[in-house]
Amino acid sequence: MQWTDRIRQVKIWLVVVAIAITATSLYVSHRLVSDLQTEERTKMEIWAEAMRAFTEADEQTDLSLVSKVIEGNNTIPVVVLSNDGEVLDYSNIDDTTNLAKRFLDIGDTIRISNYQLLCYDESTMLKRLTQYPYWALGIVTIFVVVAIFALLASKRAEQNKVWVGLSKETAHQLGTPISSLMAWVEVLKEAYPDDELIPEMANDVKRLERIAERFSKIGSLPEPVDTPMQDVLDHVISYMDKRTSQKVTIKGHYPNHPVIARINASLFEWVFENLCKNAVDAMEGGSGKIDLWLLEEDDIVAVEVVDTGKGIRKKDVKNVFRPGFTTKKRGWGLGLSLAKRIVEEYHHGHIFVKVSEPGRGTTFRIELKAKR
Repeated sequence: MQWTDRIRQVKIWLVVVAIAITATSLYVSHRLVSDLQTEERTKMEIWAEAMRAFTEADEQTDLSLVSKVIEGNNTIPVVVLSNDGEVLDYSNIDDTTNLAKRFLDIGDTIRISNYQLLCYDESTMLKRLTQYPYWALGIVTIFVVVAIFALLASKRAEQNKVWVGLSKETAHQLGTPISSLMAWVEVLKEAYPDDELIPEMANDVKRLERIAERFSKIGSLPEPVDTPMQDVLDHVISYMDKRTSQKVTIKGHYPNHPVIARINASLFEWVFENLCKNAVDAMEGGSGKIDLWLLEEDDIVAVEVVDTGKGIRKKDVKNVFRPGFTTKKRGWGLGLSLAKRIVEEYHHGHIFVKVSEPGRGTTFRIELKAKR
C-alpha cells in the first residue's frame, strides 16, 4: 500500500471522527434545548392557570400566591389575547408592534378560558442556547481548518528544507569525483588520441557535471533566459535515444519557426527527461513510442509528451505529482514532484496529465507563457 493511500485513510478517519463528535454535540444540545422547552411550557401552563385563577377570583380569594406566580415570569415573552385577537396583557416584550399576529404565528398557545388565549415565545436564554452549538462548531471548524493548513504548511516547509539540503549536499559530494574524472579523461585523450570511446566517456562526465549543477540549483531561484525550445527538446531526445531500448522510438514534432520561451534550459531538460523515463518505464520493456509535440497557442508555449505505455489509473491521476507517490516497485516518487516544482514554482507555468487511458498511454502537457 502506498503511503499516500495511508494518508488518505487517516484523513477519512479524521473526518469520520469529526462528524461523530459534531453529531454527538448536536444531539446533546438538542436534548438540552428540548428539556428547556418542556420546562418553559410547564411554566407557561402554571402561569396560565394562575391567570385563570386571577380572572375567576372573588373578594374572598387569597391572590398572594397567584400574584407571585404571575410576577415571577421575568424571562419568557408572553401575550394574553381575547378571542377577537385584542391584546389584553403582555410581559417581557420590548417591541409591541403587531403583537397578536407575531405571537399567533409562533404557534405556542395555551387556552386560559373560553375568551382568553395565552401566547408565548422562547426566552432569550433558550434562543441563545439553541444557536450556541452552531456558533461553537463553526468556530471550532475554522480553528481546526486553520490548524491543519498551518501544520501542512509547516510540514511542507520542513520537507523542503530537507530536500534542498540533501540536494545541495549531493551536488557538493559529486563535485570532487567529477573533477577527478574530468582530469583522467584528459589524460586518456593524450594517451589514446584515436580511441572512439573516450569522447563518449567525456560526454558522460559532462553529463554528471550537469546533473550536479541541477542539484545545486534546487532551493534557489534559477536564472531563466530566452531559449529556443527546439534545442532543449533535441538535447533530451539525443540523450534519451542513446540510453533507451531500440524498441522505443522518441521523436520531436516542431513548428517550422523557432519557438522561444524564457526558461532555465538545464532544469527544463531534467523535466523532459523525467517524463520520458517514466514513459519508457510505463512500456515495461516492450515496444512503443514517445512523441514530444511543441505547440504555440495564443500567448502560451506548450509541450505535450505523448507515450504509448500502460497508462495511469483514473484514481491515481490526481496523485502523480505528490511527493512519494509511485506505481513502480522501485522508486522514490520524487521525479514528477520535482518536475512540478520546476515548471510551476520556478517558471510560473503549468504541468498536468492531459489524458491517460489504461493500456493506451498517457499525455503530459506543460504550458509556459510565450516570449513576445
